[in-house]
Amino acid sequence: MEMLTTPDDGSDLTIKNLGPCRIESPLKDQLCGEFVSHFVRDDERVLLHDRLSEVGEDCRTLMDLPSLELAGPREHIYFDPSKVRCGIVTCGGLCPGLNDVIRGLVMQLWHRYGVRRIYGFRYGYQGFIAKYGHDVLDLTPQTVLTVHEAGGTFLGSSRGPQSVVEIVDCIERMGIGILFPIGGDGTMRGGLAIAEEIEKRGMKTAVVGIPKTIDNDIMFIDQSFGFQTAYSEGVESIRAAHVEAAGAPNGVGLVKLMGRHSGFIACFAALAAGEANFVLIPEIPIDLEGPRGFLALLEKRLKSRGHAVVVVAEGAGQELMMARPDETMELDLSGNKKLKDIGVYFKQKIGQHFGEKGMDITLKYIDPSYNIRSIPASPSDSIYCWRLAQNAVHAAMCGKTEMVLGRWHGSLVHVPTKRCVSGRKQVDPHGELWLSVIEDTGQPVSWANNGT
Repeated sequence: MEMLTTPDDGSDLTIKNLGPCRIESPLKDQLCGEFVSHFVRDDERVLLHDRLSEVGEDCRTLMDLPSLELAGPREHIYFDPSKVRCGIVTCGGLCPGLNDVIRGLVMQLWHRYGVRRIYGFRYGYQGFIAKYGHDVLDLTPQTVLTVHEAGGTFLGSSRGPQSVVEIVDCIERMGIGILFPIGGDGTMRGGLAIAEEIEKRGMKTAVVGIPKTIDNDIMFIDQSFGFQTAYSEGVESIRAAHVEAAGAPNGVGLVKLMGRHSGFIACFAALAAGEANFVLIPEIPIDLEGPRGFLALLEKRLKSRGHAVVVVAEGAGQELMMARPDETMELDLSGNKKLKDIGVYFKQKIGQHFGEKGMDITLKYIDPSYNIRSIPASPSDSIYCWRLAQNAVHAAMCGKTEMVLGRWHGSLVHVPTKRCVSGRKQVDPHGELWLSVIEDTGQPVSWANNGT
């Protein structure tokens, strides 16, 4: 069980609807037979907590326990497929699977529901703003036929906030009935602001997000798309670092992987590779110096085994690089803190430490970040992207809004956008994932000299 950075009482998990669904679904003939129906009811839900210890002594009835609405096709829908216009936009950094999601949305809208007016907005939320002059693409099955074979997003992307008023002006002018924003927490916050402005104007436009974060740090989602591809590719870098380290006396292979605030990629890649000796993540504070500090333990490892592999997440150890305790970090266009390069910093500190000790080492540094961001999705991620797209369309056609698609306890569910962006999912220092890393690497529970 991974940690959520804000306490959760399970409230506010209700999904908003634009209105009653009175149109019979065009999927009826396909999904209903003499003995079976694949339609899902709105009262079918997935419990938020799946352990008795988490439920505790809650005296509520089973139906009153916190739960998430199950995703899937409904028997009746809100939008008339022959009349609704849909928009798709991708925002933020690149991630494997973006093109798979775009393709899945278009194919599902066109072939299953018969929607014929699907628009792709270029370069993120800039695509709605007149001053940028970006064209709008007409999307058809032919347009997106092979886009999933390439990495990145063929719609393009951008970072940074745009005027919500101008975005909704564009949506209103074009008569968009459904908007699918695809992106990280900043994109989802933007989608929520758009939905709130739409509601303020009394418009009937559904906003259904598909959250993308390569770091896997979105709340209420077991795993985000692109994450499996990312850590699988990270495995290759760790294995390369191991080959380099083992091939030289006192060899050190240093690999920096993505993970601004959460160390999931570093943990999963290290476990999958099985060759990392140290894994450093943002959730665990680091002391470099001292008898229990990282450098002392690295020295001990080299003296006993002759080589070492170090995996560090990009957000780890940021406090080590501050010039003074009260220094604050700059923000990027998306409002995220601009991280200092922990990989280069560790490379310098390791070299300096062993130089002062008079101990010759061979250090190889590998940073595969941009290679990983831009590759196509793995087969398992492609399947996941397709299922997310399918169910995002099912939800949107029913007029559900201010929500995102996610997977929780293995089931696809509807999550209110407000809850999705209310905090950040992180590796639990007391959880089973970090325990597995500690057991696999043999590293200590803590890098702190005070033992905490």
